[in-house]
Amino acid sequence: MAQVVATKLLHNSFISNGSLNNQIEKIKTHGFASSGRISPSHHRVLTVTARRTADVQVIPVTPEDIPKIGEDVLRKGDTSVAMWSKPIIKRKTKIVCTIGPSTDTKEMIWKLAEAGMNVARLNMSHGDHASHQKVIDLVKEYNAQSKDNGPEVRSGDLPQPVNLASGQEFTFTIKRGVGTADCVSVNYDDFVNDVEAGDMLLVDGGMMSLLVKSKTEDSVKCEVIDGGELKSRRHLNVRGKSATLPSITEKDWDDIKFGVDNQVDFYAVSFVKDAEVIHELKNYLKSCGADIQVIPKIESADSIPNLHSIITASDGAMVARGDLGAELPIEEVPLLQEEIIRTCRSMGKAVIVATNMLESMIVHPTPTRAEVSDIAIAVREGADAVMLSGETAHGKFPLKAVNVMHTVSLRTESSLMSGGTLSSLNQAFKNHMSEMFAYHATSMSNTLGTSIVVFTRTSTMAVLLSHYRPNGTIFAFTDQKRVQQKLALYQGVCPIYMEFSDDSEKTFADALAVLKNQGMMKEGEHVALLQSGRNPIWRYQSTHNIQVRKV
Repeated sequence: MAQVVATKLLHNSFISNGSLNNQIEKIKTHGFASSGRISPSHHRVLTVTARRTADVQVIPVTPEDIPKIGEDVLRKGDTSVAMWSKPIIKRKTKIVCTIGPSTDTKEMIWKLAEAGMNVARLNMSHGDHASHQKVIDLVKEYNAQSKDNGPEVRSGDLPQPVNLASGQEFTFTIKRGVGTADCVSVNYDDFVNDVEAGDMLLVDGGMMSLLVKSKTEDSVKCEVIDGGELKSRRHLNVRGKSATLPSITEKDWDDIKFGVDNQVDFYAVSFVKDAEVIHELKNYLKSCGADIQVIPKIESADSIPNLHSIITASDGAMVARGDLGAELPIEEVPLLQEEIIRTCRSMGKAVIVATNMLESMIVHPTPTRAEVSDIAIAVREGADAVMLSGETAHGKFPLKAVNVMHTVSLRTESSLMSGGTLSSLNQAFKNHMSEMFAYHATSMSNTLGTSIVVFTRTSTMAVLLSHYRPNGTIFAFTDQKRVQQKLALYQGVCPIYMEFSDDSEKTFADALAVLKNQGMMKEGEHVALLQSGRNPIWRYQSTHNIQVRKV
């Protein structure tokens, strides 16, 4: 029920400008392969001593951005990755990875980060607080986010997987501790009351289906229609119906308190039916003094009529296609995905596309071509992040799955930047000076081919810039750790922690020096520097400005 989000921090190591130039010269001399990769003989990270005027920790847009100057970097308007021109285009869409038995060690978490993971997720429907605490401790140097399961109906534990064959009888019971070849417990006491004879019961997002034949006081007898291997704690849906579970269960509250104690950054709440549960959770977090954002998982039929009010009350949304497709006709899922993304984008809220993105890579080393297209569609529709679940939690090829998601996202983004146009200034934003400056800063940076630098203590201006999707990277400098962690989820934002000076010019110079020393920008490049927002830093409340500076 909880998930932890981690973003990669640089180990306070720097890449010297000289070493960087040497690498670039080697790349230019030998040329790029069609994949645009540096030869394995090149070191991933160069650690040198560097003098700094401020304490900085950097979360790259993608972990490859710093160690590999020539790898997976595309240029605006290029048809070949072997060409060098401005501006440098780096992956903007964030990658969320679920941590599980395949990846819950320090070694694997670091490898996932190096492969492209921006966010790490823990699902507390599996494991216990002790095992999740271990993972949280491993990613303390990153960020922490928690996913609240909400009202999920799951089968109980089985001593070993059970093969269900079409035509056989199988029973689900509300009795606890049952796990045999023909009967298994369900974690929801009202399960019997929620189903009727003739209902179609979907297991594990529709991987198996069973027809309800009859029921007793404590059991539901079914006939297997589409068989398969039933494992422990599989998700159960009734097609066309939503469970009448409470929005936040007693176990949920335990997990929420666990997240508060561990200072997580987000809760992703499952099966949200209306905005009430969002308000309830936010009020509780406010009473605890917890700065935690709430992300509803849109996955039940009941949530669709209330979609606008749910997202309005929340800090974003997750499109959980698996359960949406189980409760609604599957042909509706692509249209709902597009609608949810569009609604979040119009409100400036983060949106994550999840479930089955690279499902085949749980057991196979390469994806299907349809899965590749699925990632590309999510990126083209404007998702802030795409998510891996079983692929990294218990799959055989977690690192390859992350790499596929990274390269497909990057390539898709490059095509959008070649011909993309800036979205119009929404009517809702026209009365706000900050939104107008974010819009015009994006327009200016796109025209000049520059990245954007912004200084923030609340995240507001960086989020607004992300909403308009500038072509260049948004380098968001902040002196607040919680803000740095929050911004890790937003498309195109590279959050950088740095202590601010009372002298604005000194802080500007320090920030540009960090970008240059980290290899994020080269000497002589221009950058758009934006000073705006509702909470002014080094300016008067009534003064807003956009500057263009040379590194």
